[in-house]
Amino acid sequence: MARNEKELDGVTLLGNQNTQYNYDYTPDVLETFENKHPENEYIVTLDCPEFTSLCPKTGQPDFGHIIIRYIPRTRMVESKSLKLYLFSFRNHGDFHEDCVNIIMKDLVRLMDPKYLEVQGLFNPRGGISIIPFANYGDGEHQDMVKQRMLAVFNQK
Repeated sequence: MARNEKELDGVTLLGNQNTQYNYDYTPDVLETFENKHPENEYIVTLDCPEFTSLCPKTGQPDFGHIIIRYIPRTRMVESKSLKLYLFSFRNHGDFHEDCVNIIMKDLVRLMDPKYLEVQGLFNPRGGISIIPFANYGDGEHQDMVKQRMLAVFNQK
């Protein structure tokens, strides 16, 4: 069954031909839509292989790959708004770890998911890759928070 206009309330960026690209951190661009299957626990994976931000000290660009996974409750993030949100980090000066935590907190605040994780796979600078991971779970998903943290910690 297709979505009706009421279910698409608040989705203003998708299909908009006059998209504005913000070059500075802009969480206000994020939009949500209704989860039509809140009775199901399922995972949504969003993959952004072309994330960029700036080093807060040198101003040099950092390039990375952001992977977001979440179990929705009643609201879901609209993908074009997420693309514009992630693009808004282009001139944002923060460390990789900060970017990943900011993204996680903004999405938790936006959607109130049951579970959400954000991982950044950043390209090497000075011969070192940085791979931050942050996750959140509601009261019923605290075991998952711990299990995923351990799984990531034990990766080779």
